[in-house]
Order: sequence, then structure tokens, then C-alpha cells
Amino acid sequence: MSDVARSEASSIITERIIRSHEFHACKTIAIYLPTNDEVDPGAIISRAWRAKKRVFAPVISNRGDMQFQQLTTDTRLERNAFDIWEPVYGPFVAAKSIDLVITPVVAFDRNKHRIGMGGAYYDRCFAFLKNKRSWRRPKLLGIAFDCQKVEEIAPNPWDIRLYCVITESS
Repeated sequence: MSDVARSEASSIITERIIRSHEFHACKTIAIYLPTNDEVDPGAIISRAWRAKKRVFAPVISNRGDMQFQQLTTDTRLERNAFDIWEPVYGPFVAAKSIDLVITPVVAFDRNKHRIGMGGAYYDRCFAFLKNKRSWRRPKLLGIAFDCQKVEEIAPNPWDIRLYCVITESS
């Protein structure tokens, strides 16, 4: 995708999230800080702050597990070993206490399976959702471009399915 097409699609996707019931109903939201080729969720973060929601960003610990640290307008960010921005300080929140998780996606299918960057960080962090019968919380909402949809993904036994995926056309 060109930079212009990616920016336009990101705007459509983030506006869909901001208008969604899931966004309006949540009090805590976890959201990734994007790399160059991902959907840019910046507008979601800004709107969440204006709506007085608590916003958290993923942080990968030295042990390789993922936690979520609070993100505020004055949070200092640094790049981690994977060259991804992370908060440097702030309180953490338990994964089970988050209402909505905006999840990055490399590829997804119609069954809401996703492929991430390959570290299984989200799968391990939200493993407690594996056998849940209802999606009370957190809701893992994937955001991706239409071009990232594939016919079928063969899930691994540890993969956690998304609650839904939002693209520029769905």
C-alpha cells in the first residue's frame, strides 16, 4: 500500500472503532503503538483520552512475557529490542482487567484467526480466554487492512481467536 492509501484506510478503520459499541462501553483499553506498515491507531488513543478512558500499551519484559503499562499524554516512550515503542514508566494493569484490546494483525481469516509478528505474545498473555464460552472481557479486536485477509489460517493449539476484525471495508 502507498503511504496515502495506508493513511486513508487507517482513518476509516479508526473511525469505525471509535463509533463502535465496544469502544463506547469500555473503560480500559489496551492498544499497540504502530510500526510503519500497520494500521495507525493514534486517533483511537486520542479519542480514548478525551473520553477519560484508561489507555495501556504493550510492554515486553526481559522474560519475554507481555504486560500492559499505562499510556498518558506525557508518558515517555522508548524503542524496545524489536524496535517497537513502549512506555518507560507508569502503572501496569492485569490483562483480565482490560475491557478492549486493539490487536495488531499481519494476516487474518473469516474465522477470526490471526497471524501476528511470530512471538505469540498476545496468545500467551490472553491464554485465559482459550476455553471461554462468552466474550465478556477483554475483547480482542483486530485491526487490519483488507489486503491482509487470507482464505484460511490453520491455527496452532495455543492461538487465541479474535473477537472481531475491523478493516476499511468491514
